[in-house]
Amino acid sequence: MTLTQQKEKIKFTTYEKIWFFSVTILAIIGTILFPEEDINGHNGKLILALYLVYTVLNVACELLIAKQSRWNFIISIFIELTEITIYVLLAYRFATMATVILFWLPIDIISFIVWTKHPDRKERELTEVRGLTGWQEVLVVVGIIVWTVGVGTLLVYVTENLTTTDLFAGRRDVEIVVCYLDALVSALDICNGTFILLRLKEQWIAWYLEVIVDAAILILSKQYFLLILTAGYLTNTTYGFIKWSRYIKTHHSEIGVKKAA
Repeated sequence: MTLTQQKEKIKFTTYEKIWFFSVTILAIIGTILFPEEDINGHNGKLILALYLVYTVLNVACELLIAKQSRWNFIISIFIELTEITIYVLLAYRFATMATVILFWLPIDIISFIVWTKHPDRKERELTEVRGLTGWQEVLVVVGIIVWTVGVGTLLVYVTENLTTTDLFAGRRDVEIVVCYLDALVSALDICNGTFILLRLKEQWIAWYLEVIVDAAILILSKQYFLLILTAGYLTNTTYGFIKWSRYIKTHHSEIGVKKAA
């Protein structure tokens, strides 16, 4: 092992290890407590197994993002492949699935390359991160609203005329609500991915909102097992946001000292 490789070795704190194994164990217990019924002719055990794989991979990915590690993008690719499979089997959340295929898969590869080019000067396993300005945040909010209304309306049409699923037991009103929530999740997802690419701490805010909206979809869809992952997301998102904020504040102060000197 070279000196550079030693410097880039990722170390996990006791808290991070406990968090990872706690969510993973809860996910395994969840497979027993929340058995999945057959949906659209697909075996419920297969769907539940995909949920479990999706959960464990996401927990690992979230932890690496919080640690400002570029390797989160490699794990993310496998997450997206699993996620696409789930959406195809369940025949729903087409906006999110399109976002994963057209946006996340290429953005993960690009982000890995970009993060590789911006390592922290002292700690090679870290990537330099930063924050947005006020007017940029306003433009992002406007874009999210426009996207949600436009894509949500399109999804309502698609689900009414071109496709169907057993997931909502014929409840069209619930399916319409999920269409708009799905559109909102896809908008937040794009913001999250773009912010991660640009190494912006606001990706945690976009992700936090996305997790909350996604939880609403899971409840309406009766996919209670995945709420275990939601709980894990919320705790790690708070941890990651604080960690990135401290990094930015510390390194901004260091730059200021160097300029003053």
